[in-house]
Amino acid sequence: MSFVPKGYVKCKKTPVFGEQDMPAIYRERHFTRPGVYEQIHVIQGELLFSGYLDKQGEVNREVRLGANETAITHPGYWHSIKPLTPDTRFEIHFFIKPEGQLE
Repeated sequence: MSFVPKGYVKCKKTPVFGEQDMPAIYRERHFTRPGVYEQIHVIQGELLFSGYLDKQGEVNREVRLGANETAITHPGYWHSIKPLTPDTRFEIHFFIKPEGQLE
């Protein structure tokens, strides 16, 4: 299980998305920016989280997430998400380390 490291704080949160209104970028292979951890939280339904070794690599991890479950992406990690049920609703929280805080 993965966690957001101690000392990181939530800096942003997306609206709640579903199958019809989620931005296309989340369905495509993309990575989390350097210094940012991403927490994908499923509110309702089921979602498939796919992780990749790199931009062109094959899937190296797939996790099915149900209601009230989360997945954490580390900075620079390539991934995509896909709703598996028509009623899926989810949001994404972004965490950073406050400026001036030592590693």
